[in-house]
Amino acid sequence: METFQPLISGAFAGLAVDLSLFPLDTIKTRLQASGGFARNGGFKGIYAGMGSIAAGSAPGAAIFFLSYETIRRQLNADGQVQHPTLLAVTSSSIAESLACIVRVPTEVVKQRTQASVSGTHSSFGTLRAILASDGLHGLYRGFLATLAREIPFVCIQFPLWEYFKVLAVRERLGSTPHELAVGDARSQDSPQYRANAGEAAICGAAAGSIAAALTTPLDVIKTRMMLSSGERRSWLLTASTIAKQEGIKSFFRGIVPRVFWISIGGFIFLGGYSFASDTLSSLQ
Repeated sequence: METFQPLISGAFAGLAVDLSLFPLDTIKTRLQASGGFARNGGFKGIYAGMGSIAAGSAPGAAIFFLSYETIRRQLNADGQVQHPTLLAVTSSSIAESLACIVRVPTEVVKQRTQASVSGTHSSFGTLRAILASDGLHGLYRGFLATLAREIPFVCIQFPLWEYFKVLAVRERLGSTPHELAVGDARSQDSPQYRANAGEAAICGAAAGSIAAALTTPLDVIKTRMMLSSGERRSWLLTASTIAKQEGIKSFFRGIVPRVFWISIGGFIFLGGYSFASDTLSSLQ
């Protein structure tokens, strides 16, 4: 059950957040796309690309949380990494790198469908168009750009999430020692020292909004790389092209819906994960 718990809980959390917030993600993608919001579809077909997300969000989130919990537990048990922040940074960055192997192809299909790059509002039609024009490697267009966005994002979000949970537990219990609140093996057997689902959700929203705002420029670059077709562009070339042609302010396109979407997403994703994990624990 130790292995299946993060798998099942992660899959539940991934589906819950991606399916519930998909329209906001479409708006953000169209704002960041070259040409702007209206030119890339406006409010039409706002659920375009949902098929790819429904297929990829569950396994991507499941891989992430299985890796995150396993690596964090192992590093903590071996005493290799004891500082809570470093523990969260190391575990989340490795876990995110593994999850992106599944997440990037679905993200490419989703964003191209959202922005009507392939001339279709069908995820399957977009997939066929990508494979026909770019082959299998086309599904991994922007992979390094995605890592360049996601690793800084999780390195901000998860240490903050773990720290905010410590504060939440301290507030609830009055004087809970830091090491019992998070990152200590003893807390796994002491539910009162762990943040509950509601606390985890609120902490997830706060951590997600901060991480989202700080990594918006990286998200814009990643979006442009995924939406491009034909000649493959490097991360630096894409960034310099945006800066020269559209100005620095273009790196913050879509920041409002991105922060709004990810703060709500953090609430649902991390709260949902904690809820599912606590529910499975109670069934043991």
